[in-house]
This record gives sequence, structure tokens and C-alpha cells, in this order.
Amino acid sequence: MTMKLSDALSREELRALSQAENWRGALMLAGDYALIAAAFALAIWNPWFSPISVFILAGRQLALAIVMHDCAHHSLFRTRWMNDFAGNWLGGAAVGVPLRDYRPYHLDHHRYAGTDKDPDQGLVRDYPVTKDSLRRKFIRDFTGQTGVKEMIFLWTKSDWERRIPPIVFQLVLLGALVAAQAPWALALWWAARLFVYPAIIRLRNIGEHGVAMDRYDPEPRRNTHTTRAGWLERLLVAPNHVHYHLEHHMFAAVPPYHLPRLHRLLSERGYYEGYDCISPGYAAVIRKAVRQPEMAA
Repeated sequence: MTMKLSDALSREELRALSQAENWRGALMLAGDYALIAAAFALAIWNPWFSPISVFILAGRQLALAIVMHDCAHHSLFRTRWMNDFAGNWLGGAAVGVPLRDYRPYHLDHHRYAGTDKDPDQGLVRDYPVTKDSLRRKFIRDFTGQTGVKEMIFLWTKSDWERRIPPIVFQLVLLGALVAAQAPWALALWWAARLFVYPAIIRLRNIGEHGVAMDRYDPEPRRNTHTTRAGWLERLLVAPNHVHYHLEHHMFAAVPPYHLPRLHRLLSERGYYEGYDCISPGYAAVIRKAVRQPEMAA
């Protein structure tokens, strides 16, 4: 018999898990920016390490996109204006996405998850795909085709009010690099944004819903998926606990820094038993995303 969520988690536990704390949100955000600074410092110290810096920067770009995501739910900080400010100027601005546009779109994704009204269904509708198809998708990402197309869309579909935060972010970043006597390092940010970040976003989408059991089932354990990421995956492709996506869909008000505990409680109490909704890492996610020969027949 399928366990009910109310049997796995008490109201008191959920209430405690849903409490956002400003200091923890600030600490997570500061950690993201500290890693960005470290990635630039590494390349400035020795340009031969630039490829490593680019991959770290791409991971932190996703981290800042996740900051925007969590702020869209007003869950990163307890204070509402801090969510709005950080989500727009420190998160969305970094990847060129206005919070004001992202918030209603993403809330619709939660509202209609498991139905054909979900605006994100188009991102994962075809999974699992053939190995060749998946390879072509990642080739488009790593050659910049996806990134350039996305940036053109974001720029041409926005007005100047929406363009101001990304422009300010780039000017501040350039100013910091000029102060470090390395303005050339701005190219590393854009190399990450155009050539690596799109592939990470694709992997995130696959891991969240692409390998779910049934994307058209209203049961979260069937339409959403969680990945248990290792430390290197958390650094490069799964920052800010974004890989606990099933837990996030069940309780969107739970701050990201409480998601590991929520996952642990539900796992220990058997809530996921009988559901193929958790993978041990992103290598397993990729394997699930590839259509097996017998399925292609």
C-alpha cells in the first residue's frame, strides 16, 4: 500500500522545515559568489587553469539561477523584499532572466505539474531519447548553438527595463575584474554562459522530469525525480541542493538548505518505496535518459 505523505511527515516537522532564515539564505548566496571569485582567481593566477574556471563558473551560474528560482517561491529568505532583490539583481541578472517573468512561468510549472498544461513539458517531452539524439543535443550545447540562441531570445524579447539588471551585473563584474587587473577574464564568464551552462541546464531538466516515471501523472513521486549528487556534482552541475527536486515539488515553501533533511526523513520512513524516483548520481540519470534498443523497436 502506498504511504501517504501525512504518515511520513508530521505537521510540526513540516512547519519547522518550512522556516526560512535570512542568515542561511545569505550564507548560501555568499558561498556562490565566493566560488565565482575563486574561479576567477584561479584563472588569473594561472591562465592554464581557465578551462577548470569555466566549468566552475558555469556551475555557479546555475547556482545563481537557482537563487532566482528559490526567491521566486519566496523561500530563500524569510524577508520578502530580500527574496525580490536577490532573485532579480543577484540571481536572475547573472543569467539574463528577469525575475518578474520567471516567477509566474515557474509557478505555473508547479501548479500544472503532471498535466499537459505544464509549461516545462516541452523541455522533456521526448525522453527517453536515443543515444544519438542525446549526443546531438549536448553537442549543440557545448558548441554554443543553444546558448547563443537563448541569449538572442532573451535580448530581443525584453524591454530596457528588463535589460537593466543584466547590464548592471556585467558592468559590476567587469569593474571587479578591472580592479583585479584582469578584464580579459570576463571572457571566461561568457564562455561558461554560452558553452557550458546550457548543457548543465539540459542535464538538470533531464534529472528533474525527463527521467520521471510518468510526467502525466499528478502523483509527484511519478512525475518528478530526485538525484543524490556527489560533492563534485554539487560543485559543477547540482548547486544549492537543486537535485532534491522531488522534495521541492512536494513542498515548494521549504528553503533549499532544508531539502537534504527533508529527503533524509522521507527516505528513512519509506515514503519512496515502490517508486523509481531517485537516482544515485547523474551518470545514472543519463543512462535512464537513453532509450533502450527494445524500446526503440
